[in-house]
Amino acid sequence: MHCTRKIADELYYVGGSDRRLDKFENLLPLTRGVSYNSYVILDKKTCLMDTIDTSLTRTFLDNLEYVLNGRKLDYLVVHHMEPDHAYNLTQVLYRHPETKVVGNLKTFGFIHNFFPELNLEDKKIVVKEGDTLDLGTHKLHFCLTPMVHWPEVMMSFEEKEGWAFTADAFGTFDSLDGNLFADQLDFEHERLAEARRYYANIVGKYGLQVQMAFKKLLPLPIKMILPLHGPIYRTKEDISFIVDKYQKWSTYTPETKGVIIVYGTMYGDTGVASDILADDLSELGVKDIQVYDASKVDPSYLVSEAFRVSNIVILSPTYNATIYPAIDTFITDFLRMGLQNRTFTLGQNGSWVPQALNLIKSKLDAGKNYSYTSTEISIASSLNDEQLDTLKQMAKEIKETL
Repeated sequence: MHCTRKIADELYYVGGSDRRLDKFENLLPLTRGVSYNSYVILDKKTCLMDTIDTSLTRTFLDNLEYVLNGRKLDYLVVHHMEPDHAYNLTQVLYRHPETKVVGNLKTFGFIHNFFPELNLEDKKIVVKEGDTLDLGTHKLHFCLTPMVHWPEVMMSFEEKEGWAFTADAFGTFDSLDGNLFADQLDFEHERLAEARRYYANIVGKYGLQVQMAFKKLLPLPIKMILPLHGPIYRTKEDISFIVDKYQKWSTYTPETKGVIIVYGTMYGDTGVASDILADDLSELGVKDIQVYDASKVDPSYLVSEAFRVSNIVILSPTYNATIYPAIDTFITDFLRMGLQNRTFTLGQNGSWVPQALNLIKSKLDAGKNYSYTSTEISIASSLNDEQLDTLKQMAKEIKETL
């Protein structure tokens, strides 16, 4: 049985959606699954654009054979060697020994690492920056985009129809559920958060490399963006929308003048302070305020929110003379992903010898272009009346920085 879709004349979707996977890379929660995208161009020569994860091997192979309809497979282009896109390479070559594999020099190094028993010497085509692959009426142009987000990553552009095959760039979590195109979705409200979470936690560290890739990609007359995860962008409005988001994310520019308050709490007192601060901000007219208990929300969502807003409030108890573990994880994760250009407001709680505040400051020293509001708060177990005024002052300073 097959589950294929015709995307355009001579272009077909042969990927699938995995709704059973609990965590992406065994780390990031997937509440609604993830799609693995693969495409076939049917021209004088046939060309498969990447494979998919082993979890959907049967679906993928059925789709591929249905679309080929008895034709041989001339080329397999490997844009990205990460296993969720490349682990069916051997399965394809077993069924189509005639296929030439197209990749760059680093691609074939990675293929050897993953499949040391595979001998491709008589069937590999090594491409470099600017090389082309002629399929007949369609011609692919290759551009190398290393560290978006692996060193071997490349993208390709089909000049006749304006198709951009962008590997993991412009990817999104969530299964497709039949909605193959972004314009079939309420993307801005339902899927944007998962596109951002994907970027922030997978690609986020490599903003400079994304910008370098854009210098090659964006001057091209792109009419369709075909990523390896998530929906396809085929309208001018959708392409402009997601490119604008990537421009912001990759330059660490906040999407919005908003505030997230991320707190840790053992017995509720730091949570109370967070709620009061949120109320004070609201009374000052701040509209985009989100409050998160770091122990209840997976860090990947918090990192995504940190990429979204301009201001981050961190309130942490001192825990065994250290930063509260859930807060420590949050800070570690957004630092790991290279977050820049944010304004922080800091506070701590501690029944004796509170140390979290200084430890947080020390940790944030690793960040780039961070600024701080001047008012801090140090709670001794629970808030006192004077500290209500401190929270109001904190809110006022945050409002002034928006």
